Amino acid sequence: MRDIGPYSNYRLTVRLELANKPGIFARVAALLAEEQANLGAVDLVSATKTRMVRDMTFDVQNEEHGEKVVARLGELPDVTVLSASDRIFLLHLGGKIRVEGKYPIRTRNVLSMVYTPGVGRVSRAIAQDKSKVYTFTCKSNSVAVVSDGSAVLGLGNLGPEAALPVMEGKVMLFKELAGIDAWPICVNTQDPDEIVRIVQGISPGFGGINLEDISAPRCFEIEQKLKQSLDIPVMHDDQHGTAVVLLAALTNALRVTGKQLDQVRIVVNGLGAAGTACCRMLLAAGAAHVLGCDKEGIILCGEAEQLRACRTDLRACLTRDSPKGTLRDALKGADVFIGLSVGNVVTAADLDLMAPGRIVFALANPDPEVAPELGVTHAAIFATGRSDYPNQINNALAFPGIFRGALDVQASEINEAMKLAAAQAIAHVIPEGTLSEDYIIPSVFDKAVVPCVARAVAAAARASGVARRRAKADDPPILE
Repeated sequence: MRDIGPYSNYRLTVRLELANKPGIFARVAALLAEEQANLGAVDLVSATKTRMVRDMTFDVQNEEHGEKVVARLGELPDVTVLSASDRIFLLHLGGKIRVEGKYPIRTRNVLSMVYTPGVGRVSRAIAQDKSKVYTFTCKSNSVAVVSDGSAVLGLGNLGPEAALPVMEGKVMLFKELAGIDAWPICVNTQDPDEIVRIVQGISPGFGGINLEDISAPRCFEIEQKLKQSLDIPVMHDDQHGTAVVLLAALTNALRVTGKQLDQVRIVVNGLGAAGTACCRMLLAAGAAHVLGCDKEGIILCGEAEQLRACRTDLRACLTRDSPKGTLRDALKGADVFIGLSVGNVVTAADLDLMAPGRIVFALANPDPEVAPELGVTHAAIFATGRSDYPNQINNALAFPGIFRGALDVQASEINEAMKLAAAQAIAHVIPEGTLSEDYIIPSVFDKAVVPCVARAVAAAARASGVARRRAKADDPPILE
């Protein structure tokens, strides 16, 4: 069995009625130990001379393992299972978000101002000058989180209903980390043109569009058409959020190892939405030696200038029908490996083919491309997408600050300069003197991240000419 980490996603709370006599609880504890279920909290609910009720919380390997453990507990003499609950499902009961008004409506006077007839004056003012919608509505601080459910996490095409709890979680992160009001929009179609029309139709109510969990290659077409047709920021986070955080982590990893971005040989494995965007971002940042691999082998290679010239659409440079070698071939002498593919495709022997001082980012979830116990011993710097190891590459470090900065200056788009600025801001949250092999990327709970990213993105938007709102002397600081 795989070890259960400290943040298990399969934690059960079981209410047991036990005979109140010696040895009964010991039987329960022994069974849990036999099943390798990690016992956590034990709470006494009630007790009489003959019976006692306890709530016991423990971690299991997966759903099947949990069902087995609960069934075995029910077979113990003098033990009755009264209930069993999964903390994940309890947390999602009734959804995780809600809408609240800014002002309580307790009098007719307030009602007449927030709704009819008073609101009519505001509507007429916006009709005369549409730019006032940013001043007098929630548009200036609202983002639509849009998904068709075609690529839900790493689970595949589960559909829009199954995507909704994920989008709710994304909405919570927008609010908690950046103070942005986001709204989950799960659409019942997977036709790219229809998705584009839907988003275009709802766009007047939002200051930005975050595309989420939409499969490749459809995600590229949808994002491109929306960016061309809308005058508000549009970003597919699975692509660009990953790319921004990865570049930030690599920037610091290179600082630790003393290597330069334009000198290192980089291998990216997995050229889906995230992998392609990461290649584009690396090339934009100055990388000169990038090889891209997929299941066919090496399908992205060439001179740096050639790749940079087509980085807006790297698909034109992919040679799926004529791969130039295998992943193992690509790793020979490489300084950096970036995995955005599937688990356990790289061995310790493969890593040993790389150059000394190697940097390995194995980002497949839940199982990285190389087992962590091998990665940490065969690489100078090792990072994953998991929260139970150091150096977690997490999109939540990027998208809240990027959208915060874009909204604050009413940017018409999120461009390459803004994403590069975000990556540098994330990297430099960590002071030079505290960088180490196990600390190349800040925590998502670091309060400095979002303000730093927002300011950098806003400045880049102004410098690149896509900001419609200029800074004023009396503006409050961005999300302090």
